Amino acid sequence: MNQPVVIAEAPAASPETVTTAGPPAAEAGGILTIDLAAIEANWRALGRRAMPSECAAVVKADGYGCGLEPVGRHLARAGCRTFFVADLYEARRLRAVVPDAAIYVLNGLLPNTTAGYAEANARPVIGSMVELAEWDAFCSGQDWRGGAALHIDTGMNRLGISADEAAALAPRIRAENHGITLVLSHLACADTPDNPANQKQIALFREVRLLYRGIPASLANSSGIFLGNGAHCDMVRPGAALYGVNPMPGKANPMRPVVELKAHVVQVRTIGKGDAVGYGGAWRSRHAARLAVVAVGYGDGYLRAASATDEAPGADAIVAGKRCPLAGRISMDLMAIDISALPEKAVRRGDLVTLIGDEVDVDHLANRAGTIGYEVLTSLGRRYHRVYRN
Repeated sequence: MNQPVVIAEAPAASPETVTTAGPPAAEAGGILTIDLAAIEANWRALGRRAMPSECAAVVKADGYGCGLEPVGRHLARAGCRTFFVADLYEARRLRAVVPDAAIYVLNGLLPNTTAGYAEANARPVIGSMVELAEWDAFCSGQDWRGGAALHIDTGMNRLGISADEAAALAPRIRAENHGITLVLSHLACADTPDNPANQKQIALFREVRLLYRGIPASLANSSGIFLGNGAHCDMVRPGAALYGVNPMPGKANPMRPVVELKAHVVQVRTIGKGDAVGYGGAWRSRHAARLAVVAVGYGDGYLRAASATDEAPGADAIVAGKRCPLAGRISMDLMAIDISALPEKAVRRGDLVTLIGDEVDVDHLANRAGTIGYEVLTSLGRRYHRVYRN
């Protein structure tokens, strides 16, 4: 799903800029609207909270499903100077639209890819001593001074050199020119601020930072920004919060919503009491009911786990201004919505219903699907007609 987006600019009747991508709106099952101005506003709000630290932007996974190129280009124009992506392919795509920014590649240095970093002018996030040795050999052999980050594991136990390795390595880094432009770590439990692991990681990273004086440091992700100054260091790296996901679960979301997803109604039908809907007959109507069948399914990235069964409710949609429940399992291209509570002529073939937006935000859908907003966003498919608003 994470492929480059070809965007054609459309004339706007107001100062707002509107660009589009994907199939024409009339032919697409769904219309996905992405508010670039809201992404910028979220970036600025997070930057103010973390001042005086630099606020970077994480745009991996195709800009969390919102489009790497339009998001990256917009944030660069807004003043963002540093970006983080997952792999070298994403770095190449981003470099094409942000020629002057620093781009760090979080997944590290795969074997025999060093030359690609120089070609893309990207900076690997070094996560092991083996990677560092390979990077050093390339830099010395090619006289490359493009920079790299050093990832230090403080408790995630995923990527990164250990704190002991970092301590042993520090004298060499200070004495020799390894081209390290950033040291970073990653918080494992920042979205649960009372978790003692947070303060443990913050304290350990503080000790490591002292060994690397003069090199900028970064620890806080989206939720980490809300842990306070101790987590901010020289740079913060928000990701999901930029795109409207709540960085403080259980509290009011301080971020502006970014995405809105609407789907076309392809049929309105009536069923009798006890009739089953969808694959497996997992949902049966408790009364005579009316359904709106819409042209979006899990093939479009709308998670099948948000389906409704007799045992558990699924997600909701906004239909004719009213919140209505899904009916039955979500299939690849279609889903059904129970519109029995609406007036009989309130919904017609061709109408649009809201699947994400208004009262049904990304986090609500994630909750009903038993997952997190990150997965909802990064699952957004390419069959939608996409509208980018600035």
